[in-house]
Amino acid sequence: MPHVAPPLHWDIFCRVIDNHGDVGVCWRLARGLASQGQRVRLWLDQTDALHWMAPGALEGDWPQIEAWAWETEWPHERLANLPRSDVWVEAFGCEPPEGFVLQQRALWPSGEAPVWVNLEYLSAEPYVERMHRLPSPLMSGPARGWTRWFFYPGFTSATGGLLREVDLLARQAAFARHAWRDQATPGGAPTWISLFCYEPLALPWLLGRLHDDSETTLLITPGRAEAAVQRWLGSHAPPRHWVRRPLVDQPGFDEMLWACDLNFVRGEDSLVRALWAGQAFVWQIYPQDDNAHHTKLHAFLDWLGGPADLRDFHLFWNGMGGHPPPDLSPGRLRDWANVTEHARARLLQQHDLVTQLLGFVMEKR
Repeated sequence: MPHVAPPLHWDIFCRVIDNHGDVGVCWRLARGLASQGQRVRLWLDQTDALHWMAPGALEGDWPQIEAWAWETEWPHERLANLPRSDVWVEAFGCEPPEGFVLQQRALWPSGEAPVWVNLEYLSAEPYVERMHRLPSPLMSGPARGWTRWFFYPGFTSATGGLLREVDLLARQAAFARHAWRDQATPGGAPTWISLFCYEPLALPWLLGRLHDDSETTLLITPGRAEAAVQRWLGSHAPPRHWVRRPLVDQPGFDEMLWACDLNFVRGEDSLVRALWAGQAFVWQIYPQDDNAHHTKLHAFLDWLGGPADLRDFHLFWNGMGGHPPPDLSPGRLRDWANVTEHARARLLQQHDLVTQLLGFVMEKR
């Protein structure tokens, strides 16, 4: 891995589709770069999530990071005062605004350009290794003649890796699981499950299974998961052992995953956090109209490995056939946690995404 040189100025662009996941990935990336001495401007077309995900970000309280609203129309005077940036990261192919490209191009001498990276979606599909780090020359528009580079996160050493903070393992080692549980729900049941999901067709099965299970504490995250649970309950009150969680910052979300025996997660960011947590998890992949997510889920499950019941439950949870397990006993959850721990160990042998991205940028400068 090349030595990371002096601090650079980065622009990260994000158009939000899934409010938690898109912002979550980009904020973690910004934090990771800042922790390595890089200066970051993060442009978001929806900034509301930062109020609870990263308190103080919009007020400029995070060193080395500026969080800016990505407006539909960019005032000329706002662009005119932007200093030149060294690296552009467009998250998930969102395309930087044309006005920004024009303003920045005027600041670069002929024959020079920023390192322009398209940070792609996470997948375990084979094409990721083939496409990672490939160039995409720009043949038209205000950036004609420049090059954009594909950078793919992934689960193997031939990809860009996953976001992982430098202090993650130390934070996990210091985490007091039982103290966290006692504070979250004094006198909680022995088995803990967190629910962060969209609206899976299998959700009624899970809620019916857990409704009268006084041995299980269910932590329900706010937003779509909470709304789906409330629709299922109708006018009835939730059982005492179902607990609504508040919106929390990213370290707080990690701690919830560490505290639970089974985590239902969704999208991209929380999948990665579930892997680092080392506990049993079931992933709801972001659904796509053409069912492209089916292939993506199968590829991930192939990489993850594990017993047939874990794969079947993933397929059932995602409306792709499969079967629910006969029970969610502590023994079964321990078996699934072992699968996560083995996957986590493989991932820890690889360089994290920020380290790899910094190395790639220094190669291209």
